[in-house]
Amino acid sequence: MSETTHDGTVAVSAPASPDEGLTAAQLAGRHGLTVSGARPSLVEYVRQLWDRRHFILAFSRAKLTAQYSQAKLGQLWQVATPLLNAAVYFFIFGVILNASRGMPKDVYIPFLVTGVFVFTFTQSSVMAGVRAISGNLGLVRALHFPRASLPISFALQQLQQLLFSMVVLFAVAVGFGHYPDLSWALIVPVLILQFLFNTGLALIMARAGAKTPDLAQLMPFVMRTWMYASGVMFSIPIMLADKPQWLATVLQWNPAAIYMDLMRFALIDEYGAENLPDHVWAAAGGWAALFALGGFVYFWKAEERYGRG
Repeated sequence: MSETTHDGTVAVSAPASPDEGLTAAQLAGRHGLTVSGARPSLVEYVRQLWDRRHFILAFSRAKLTAQYSQAKLGQLWQVATPLLNAAVYFFIFGVILNASRGMPKDVYIPFLVTGVFVFTFTQSSVMAGVRAISGNLGLVRALHFPRASLPISFALQQLQQLLFSMVVLFAVAVGFGHYPDLSWALIVPVLILQFLFNTGLALIMARAGAKTPDLAQLMPFVMRTWMYASGVMFSIPIMLADKPQWLATVLQWNPAAIYMDLMRFALIDEYGAENLPDHVWAAAGGWAALFALGGFVYFWKAEERYGRG
């Protein structure tokens, strides 16, 4: 547009900018800009995770290899640690406190070792999940990737560690007269369901730990209480036979006890269905679905806040 000045000349002014008067959000939309690190849709988030599946697997393997790299025995500690725990628990609970009541030694020792190995799988997944974000802030702040990759890879790392340990667990079972049969095939679905449960729990704890780093100091006490309440060292129905029935039912239906009992049922000949709660497979699947789906959505909702101290 033009206008006449006081001396009679004509001045031409610049045309109004099409961006004039627009808010920051309107300007971003007009020029196709998006917020850096914004949370994608749930479907898009799942697609991004699938695209990075090779990174998740490689990261879990690298963490597993590095875990005992400074120890002289190296990866043998993957097996030695739960075995030493089982030996301590056997001495304290099996010998001194007689927690094996109602079970002969050839049943109780595989019972105890199975419980220690299976609960350690969940315990390690939870503890790794708590530190998944807070312990990897450099990686989170330096690179753009779906943050769920971290707790999922840590849960996968614990699964791989358990699979190595299963060789020793099988040897213990066979050593006490429990030989492979068709029931051992149940180990596969039990591990799948427990892995889904552990992954969901790791996702929940990763979000909580990212907001409250001190949670990592509290969780060992929580996990120890959970272990004692899950029947790792004793049979819940036998130990609580003189207690109110509802207490034994609640403890048997907690997910850690369910996955341990299903593994014991698969491995130990004398550990029959009478030791399992009703509808145990439905409960195992329900816990896995609830935590895997619920934990994933819960973690995804805070995606854009991770690493932003």
